[in-house]
Amino acid sequence: MIKSMTGYGRGEAVLHGRPITVELRSVNNRYLDCTVKLPRIYVFAEDAIKRRVQASISRGKVDVFVTIGPSEEGDARISVNRPVAEGYLNALRELRDSYELRDDISVSLLSRFPDVFLVEKATEDLETVAADICTVLDLALNDFNAMRVREGEKLAQDVRNRAATIAELTGKVEERAPGIVADYRARLEAKMQEVLQNTQLDEGRILTEAALFADKVAVDEETVRLRSHLSQLEHMLSEGGAVGRKLDFLIQEFNREANTIGSKCSDIETARYVVDLKGEIEKIREQIQNIE
Repeated sequence: MIKSMTGYGRGEAVLHGRPITVELRSVNNRYLDCTVKLPRIYVFAEDAIKRRVQASISRGKVDVFVTIGPSEEGDARISVNRPVAEGYLNALRELRDSYELRDDISVSLLSRFPDVFLVEKATEDLETVAADICTVLDLALNDFNAMRVREGEKLAQDVRNRAATIAELTGKVEERAPGIVADYRARLEAKMQEVLQNTQLDEGRILTEAALFADKVAVDEETVRLRSHLSQLEHMLSEGGAVGRKLDFLIQEFNREANTIGSKCSDIETARYVVDLKGEIEKIREQIQNIE
């Protein structure tokens, strides 16, 4: 299936008592460019996150945002830093006795001084935390890819519609081609008749000139290649996968054939078809810039 390079996905879960949220956003980019933003203390999980993203996404500028809340199972143990607390207490008593102050030393007063309490973080199993983050990341990726598939289907349908228009215009160019040569021959005969007047026309010369002109303006090779490109385009869209770069290359071939037809055309009607043809090709080119 065809996927768009732009999308958004979100996943959230509580694992091992720890709430985790992962969000993904992406925009168009020639290659995969993944940026991970997560709390500094969990930076060890960045490589695992990038590997998981690379396994699921081929192209695009992807931003991954990871939010991790405090563990419900208790992340820290708090205890009294006795040496520091006793130091503050002795200093307060000395201050009281030296200046005959009212004794209002209390627990609330001591607790306000820095480093009175020790906060010890519980030891975390880094592999478990990284695995939990990747589990939630998978949820976000599923949501993200579902959105990209929906957008990709719309892009593919639009490209198919424009390809049908290109096929129709190619048919009109093919139908018009014999008439161009016939018109040229008629004009050539009229011109020679005007110049030579009563002199007998050289039918062989007219045939030679018409044949040379027909060869010069022949576009059958270009239209055959255009139809071949249309067939390849449909095959790529049906095959799906990361075909964006292939489609980009193929559309350059479309442009090459259209330009060649334009350089050969010698009448206004065919020139109009070529203008419309190139317009549809350009619109397809713009759309495939969004395809992975």
